[in-house]
Amino acid sequence: MDVVVFDLETTGLSPERDGIVEIGALRVVDGRIDESQRFETLVRPTTATGETMLIPWHAQRVHGISNDMVSRAPTIAEVLPEFLDFVGASGVVAHNIGFDGGFMRANAARLGLSWRPAAEHCTVQLSRRAFPKERAHNLTVLAERLGLSFAPGGRHRSFGDVQVTAQAYVRLLDLLGQAAVTPAASR
Repeated sequence: MDVVVFDLETTGLSPERDGIVEIGALRVVDGRIDESQRFETLVRPTTATGETMLIPWHAQRVHGISNDMVSRAPTIAEVLPEFLDFVGASGVVAHNIGFDGGFMRANAARLGLSWRPAAEHCTVQLSRRAFPKERAHNLTVLAERLGLSFAPGGRHRSFGDVQVTAQAYVRLLDLLGQAAVTPAASR
């Protein structure tokens, strides 16, 4: 099974009003993480009309990405076609696919592109199936539960989160069995 595990950092929680500031992704091929197949970029967030959007302080506090860091970064209009090519015909995985997939769908639609991965898998949902008696399923808790750790400074940066999400996905596949993993949505 070939999937792309991805994570976004954003200016806020609304796909319609907020922008993407970072995309990170790794490919998993036949249950193995392929670190050589990675996608990682900062993104200068823009409004629907293409004007630069500032990153609010509360978002900067979460992910540590500042306006200075993205001032010379490519915009989502420049980055998204490349990312869609990277995903290709693969399914995708994210920790809370509704959030990340929602931002991808909204941004693709604004640009006249289509976000239609072969399948969408959610590690939050897989965690709930693997650990039904547990209440918390955020990425930090799931990582601890599976004995995984973030690289220093990696939490809430897209590539650091992607590395742990990919490892969690592979472990959850082992726990649940490949056949038990059904997509959150098929397109």
